[in-house]
Amino acid sequence: MPVEPPVASPRDLDEAYAILAEGGVRPIAGGTDLMVALTGELGEPPERMLDLWRLDALRGIGLDGDTITLGALTTYTDIRRSALCREHLPVLVAAAATIGAAQIQNRGTLGGNVVNASPAGDTLPVLLASDASFVLGSVRGERSVPAGEFWPAYRRTALADDELLLRIRIPLLAGRELRFRKVGTRRAQSISKVVLALGWRDGVSAAPWSEVRLALGSVAATPIRAAATEAVLEGRPPVPETADLAAETLADELQPIDDVRSTAEYRRLVAARVLHRLIREAGGW
Repeated sequence: MPVEPPVASPRDLDEAYAILAEGGVRPIAGGTDLMVALTGELGEPPERMLDLWRLDALRGIGLDGDTITLGALTTYTDIRRSALCREHLPVLVAAAATIGAAQIQNRGTLGGNVVNASPAGDTLPVLLASDASFVLGSVRGERSVPAGEFWPAYRRTALADDELLLRIRIPLLAGRELRFRKVGTRRAQSISKVVLALGWRDGVSAAPWSEVRLALGSVAATPIRAAATEAVLEGRPPVPETADLAAETLADELQPIDDVRSTAEYRRLVAARVLHRLIREAGGW
C-alpha cells in the first residue's frame, strides 16, 4: 500500500508561501485529481502536500469595476450558485455544470482545474476565450499571467515552484457573447472528447463579429486557440456562408490528438460541426 505523504495546513497565505519556499511540496485544494495520484498509478505521489482548503483569502467571487474576480478555491458549486456568474458569465456556469457529479462540484475548484493543466479541463477553453488572467503569488510578491501564456506544454504551467494561483480575473466587455459546448461519451460525468468555447463582440443578429476568440480543449496537448478560424470569423456576420467557411477552416486547422477516449478524426469532424452549430444558433437560422 502507498504511504500517504505528510500534509501541512497553513493558517494564512504568508505561512503557505513560507512552506512552498522550502521546496518539495505539492499544494492541494479540493483534491479531486491529486487524491487519485496518491495510488502511485499515475506517477510518483508528492513527498509533502500543502492543504489550502482553510485559506479564506483564496475564496470569493466579486465584481471589481468591469472585471469578475474568482478566488482560486472557488468551487464549481460556488460558480453555479453565484448571482454574479449567472448574470455576467453564464458560459462559466454552463461549463461548471458539466464537471463530474454533485460531490465533485462541491469539492473541485476552478483554481485546481487551471493548475492541474489537463488538456481536457472543461473550464480552460472558457478562460482562454474570455481573455482571463491568473494572479500568482509567492514570498516575492504577486504577478499576473494571461491565460494564453499559462499552459506552455502538456501538464505544465507558468507557475514557479514557490508560487500559488491566488485568483482568476475575467474582463467583462460590452457586447461580448460567449458560448460553450462539451462532447463526451455520455451527457454527464464524462471526460470530454472535444470541448469548445467561442467568444465575439458586436454580434447583434446578422451584424459582423469582432474580437473573435475560439478556444478548444481535449484536441491537443494543451488548451488551444484556433487562430486561422478566428481570422475567418473576424469581421463576418453569423450567416450560413460564414458558418460553412469557418467549419471547413477549423477542420483543416486542427491536428487533434488520438487517444483512448477518441480518435483524431472524430475530434476534427465534431469540433467543426459544433462550431457550425454555435454560429447557426447565434445567427438565429
